[in-house]
Amino acid sequence: MLPERPNKLDVKLPTLQQIVEDNELTVKDNALMVLLNQDPPKKWLKTHPMTKGDYLPIERVEYLLSRIFTKWWVEVRDSKIMANSVVVTIRLYVINPITNSEEWQDGIGAMAIQTDKDKGAMDWNFAKADGVMKAAPSAETYAIKDAAEKFGKLFGKDLNRKEVIEYSPLLKNPTKWNQE
Repeated sequence: MLPERPNKLDVKLPTLQQIVEDNELTVKDNALMVLLNQDPPKKWLKTHPMTKGDYLPIERVEYLLSRIFTKWWVEVRDSKIMANSVVVTIRLYVINPITNSEEWQDGIGAMAIQTDKDKGAMDWNFAKADGVMKAAPSAETYAIKDAAEKFGKLFGKDLNRKEVIEYSPLLKNPTKWNQE
């Protein structure tokens, strides 16, 4: 059942002045947003053997989650076999270091179930005996990375994209930046 919606008259929208005003919380939030939207260190990136694009390995993603949010955890929401792959959806929870509140992002990942060499991907007679056992954790890893990317570029959000947005103006003069 959905929560009861507030009466339209009870909803108070912020004024434009409140939105563009600097206060301690907005300055800290902006600093966190700028941190989360820095490019990851180039030396941490690896080149994917099949796509030839760059990616941030899971050990770096987990390190960043631990260093920035200190407390984070994963809830597996669903796992299933789809076509010849294991598909996992997760919810990645973090504690926001500025507000100390719980936040989350959802992620999805998939990994093909291995089959014998030169056999069709959909021919279950040739699926490896441990194929699901190997594919499920990999799919979960991809789901965690997918969720983490939604927190910002530091987690690999804009890797391999041509167009990117710059977040550093948020720290220079937030009020002026918001009025442009």
